[in-house]
Amino acid sequence: MSKQTHDDIRQAVRKAYGDIAKSGGGCCGPEQSCCDPSQSCGGEVSGRRPADAAAAIGYSEDDLSAVPEGANMGLGCGNPQAIASLRPGETVLDLGSGGGFDCFLAAEAVGESGHVIGVDMTAEMVTRSREAATKAGVDNVEFRLGEIEHLPVADETADVIISNCVINLSPDKVSTYRDAYRVLKRGGRLAISDVVATAELPEEIKADLALHAGCIAGAATVETLERLLAEVGFENIRIDIKEESREAIRQWLPGRGLEDYIASATIQAEKPA
Repeated sequence: MSKQTHDDIRQAVRKAYGDIAKSGGGCCGPEQSCCDPSQSCGGEVSGRRPADAAAAIGYSEDDLSAVPEGANMGLGCGNPQAIASLRPGETVLDLGSGGGFDCFLAAEAVGESGHVIGVDMTAEMVTRSREAATKAGVDNVEFRLGEIEHLPVADETADVIISNCVINLSPDKVSTYRDAYRVLKRGGRLAISDVVATAELPEEIKADLALHAGCIAGAATVETLERLLAEVGFENIRIDIKEESREAIRQWLPGRGLEDYIASATIQAEKPA
């Protein structure tokens, strides 16, 4: 894939999520586990609130009440907090932090002695999350503008990297995981929720920029991800498919059979100590 095509994908994703940030909400349907930004709805779609969307993918009522107003935008395909096992004092990096939802939950888990960094390439999202942190008085979290393939983070900074339905959006996953490896401390770990391909996607889907921005066309196969992670240097790699997510995916674009090709998954790996 050419560099220009990579840039086209980034521009499409940046515009889609910038529009969501401006509208103030997500785009998930009644049982969706990820969102199609082309259906941005200013906080609701089919009567579904971002809180309902988050609850449907594994967040508790306590999680929803713990974050500043507006941080939960109904975007995501799982709950990386559930596999991150965060501990007080740790430094956490969130790839594609959006409105800051997972960052604020992580900030509470690591406590005052810990630190959380959110990185997002959409200026509108970064502005929104910074404003939420200021209003809520959360001072152990910060948000940085940048691409996840080229993280604005120093070497060996993070104990844990989390991400929620974002790495599938990257047109250069090798660089994404290589840079994640760089910024992790020795013995650091990945705890990621994402959309993965369980079968080869049709070419017409891969070529659709709207479906790239909608968490579909950029999904990599499990085998590809396992190989990339190992080549970068990660060990103890584990990718678990969430088969129950297929019914939700079926509703994204009814009649297209997307559930035959993609599913939500958790991705875990460690940087050797």
